[in-house]
Parts: sequence; structure tokens; C-alpha cells
Amino acid sequence: MTEQQKQEVLEKAREAGVKFIRLQFTDITGVLKNVAITIEQLEKALDGELMFDGSSIEGFVRIEESDMYLRPDPDTFVVFPWRPREGAVARMICDVYKPDGTPFEGCPRNALKKVLEEAKEMGYTMSVGPELEFFLFQVDDNGQATLNTHDKAGYFDMSPVDLGENARRHMVLTLEEMGFEIEASHHEVAPGQHEIDFKYSDALDVADKIVTFKFVVRTIAQRHGLHATFMPKPIFGINGSGMHANQSLMTLDGQNAFYDPKGKDQLSEKAYNYIAGLLKHANAVTAITNPTVNSYKRLVPGYEAPVYLAWSGSNRSAVIRIPAKRDMSTRVELRSPDPSCNPYLAIAVMLKAGLDGIKNNMQPPAATGSNIYDMTATERQEQGIDSLPSSLPNAVEELSNDQVIKDALGNHVFKKFVEAKQKEWDEFRLQVTPWEVDTYLTQF
Repeated sequence: MTEQQKQEVLEKAREAGVKFIRLQFTDITGVLKNVAITIEQLEKALDGELMFDGSSIEGFVRIEESDMYLRPDPDTFVVFPWRPREGAVARMICDVYKPDGTPFEGCPRNALKKVLEEAKEMGYTMSVGPELEFFLFQVDDNGQATLNTHDKAGYFDMSPVDLGENARRHMVLTLEEMGFEIEASHHEVAPGQHEIDFKYSDALDVADKIVTFKFVVRTIAQRHGLHATFMPKPIFGINGSGMHANQSLMTLDGQNAFYDPKGKDQLSEKAYNYIAGLLKHANAVTAITNPTVNSYKRLVPGYEAPVYLAWSGSNRSAVIRIPAKRDMSTRVELRSPDPSCNPYLAIAVMLKAGLDGIKNNMQPPAATGSNIYDMTATERQEQGIDSLPSSLPNAVEELSNDQVIKDALGNHVFKKFVEAKQKEWDEFRLQVTPWEVDTYLTQF
């Protein structure tokens, strides 16, 4: 951080009447954490002198390695619009550093920065446009979340059917005040399900925006007496929530590296390489982009979630789709991720997979024009269309066998992530579920 950037942040804080600053970062699982300081400590924080106990954070360090430092990113300073203007509250997103002044290898933001630097060395920057879906549920008399949706609306319905419209409008206005450029917001397919889309940007900025987006949506929902959840599949029998990731590479002079007006379908050779890389590493990537036990309740046929390893320029049944717009809008859409993922790690592994395709001049299979959902297992086999992992353990095993994606994470993140997911699976498999009780209690 330059002295000029530091002074600009201090001036913004003074002008906005800021009293408290939340220094935010995520743990390896993507949960947002913060250390709150007063305005009197801001200069110290901007100098990278604020220490915290890393041993208490999921997947960070052992107790004997607990001292960690937060280095705020000055570009992420923003005041919370919903807090009082007098004694205002602001936030900054931080990178985590070790006491010796080197980036902490367990910091997800640092992991993404490392892969972005690799892309830069190859002559590219990455742009990402996410599409996050979420559910709004009612709360009970004690303020606890229920599974009762607040409406019975469907895709693109309006009020009075869409009862979440006021909450969603409040979310949009709040996000805009915090620097988001909102492109669209609407009711999704399932009752109580919504989507708010914001404009694409460079990868690090978008990862920061995703964690901010989830925080804001849940905060504003609470103020409307609702509970917002980014759980991938909260209710059996209806669509789950995804986070489609539109991604493109830009050359260092600002041109879209995926666009070639003379190429097949106006796609460049690098675009085909990138698609091939994503397909090759998709199974390992899935462990990061779909990181919970519940994620695999969404990744099943019949509910519009893509489960088949294919790509297409038209239909949405393939895991990768190429939207029709070209020139600067040329992009690759990976449709499998869900919003429970850590966006820093998810973007890092997607980019790493695509770069590997470019480095090794990989070629994708032929595009699939037919609706894969309508194909039989034999037809899919004949066309060489495999499926994504069907469970968290399967995905983690694929990750463990993919050195390229492990390199994107770094040894520390990989090891701690696998430990956390093995623990999560063990806890899940030991549970006796309502389905088991309903099915077996009187049968045997």
C-alpha cells in the first residue's frame, strides 16, 4: 500500500464519520471473518501492524504458529449503508501475512493472487461474471430460520406473487451504494428463490464482491424478517441454487483472448484450449466449487443443474456453455459451481484448469448440441459424456489425484481443506436422517 492510498483511506473514513472498521477475511471454507477496530487504530492497520490469533480460524495454523497479520486492501474500503451515519461502520478486506512479512499460504485470497500472477506471466488477466442464486425463508417466533418459503412464485414472477420483491429491491439499492453495478434481479424457478446479477470485473474484485454480496443479502433479509441462505439444496424436490461462473481471459492490452472473428464459431484457439482444460480438471475442480455434502443433492439430473462433462454453444444441459454474444463479451460459462464455495479458491482452480489447457494446447471434444438430460446412459457413453462426481468424498478423491489443481491451492490449503471435508463427511454419514426413520422404522 502506498502512502497516497493510505492517506486516501484515512480521508474517506474521516469524511464519512467512520467510528468502527471491520477488517474482513475468509477462512478456508469461505466463511467471512472480521476483526473490528476503532478509527483510532486504522492507521496502524493500514501499516499492516494489526495482529490476530490465526489458530482459532478454520484451516489456518496450529496453536504454536498462531500470530498472523492482516493487511487491508485500500480498494475495498466501503461504508455499510444500513448502519447509522453517526459513528458509521466501514469495512476493508484483508490479505493474511506471516510475522516474517511473507504472504500466508493458508489465506484463500493469497491463493487466488498466486494463480492470477501466473496468468499475468502468460500475458492474461481474468474477468469473471457470477450469477448467484439464493433462497429467502420465513423465520419462527424466536427468529430461527424455517424451511417455509415466503412465496409460491416462479421464474420471473412479479408481485403480488413474488413477496420477496421489496427485500430484493432493498438488497439491490444497498449493493449499489456499496459500489456494485447491478445488471438484473429476478425471482428464480423455485418458490422463495432469487437471483441478483452484478457486472463482471477482474477476478480478485469479483471474489471480494461475492463474499460481500452474501454478507449484504443475509443482512438485508434479516431486516425484512426473512432468512437468506446460499445453501445449495435446502429443499428436496425443487431446484437448488447455483453460482454460474462466466469467465474470460483478457490480453494485457485489453483484448478478449477468447474472441477470434475468423475462428470456428468466432472462438479463438485459446478459448478451445481453456474449455479443454476446464473439462480435463472438472472433477477435481468440483471439490472446491461444490464443497459441501449438500452440494451433491443439487448436482443430480432433473433440476436443471449441470452434471454432465460436455460443452455446448446452445443448451444448458452441459457443464460448460458458451453464451452467444461475441467480441468483448465472448466468455466461457461453467454452470456447476454453487454459492457455498469459497470464491477465492473456486476462481483460482477454474483459472488454473483453463491455463493448463492453454499451456498444453489441449483440444476439447466436439460440442454437444443435443439435450443431454434426454439421453440414455448408453447414448451418453457412446458420445463419451461422463458425469461429475456424485458425492463429496468422490470429488475430494479426484482433487487428491490432480496435481495441477492441488498446486493452485497450495499444500497448506489443500491439506486443511481435505481434513475439513473428511470430517464433514464423517459427521454426515453417522447421522440418522428423517428419511431413514420414515423408511425403516416400521418396515423392520
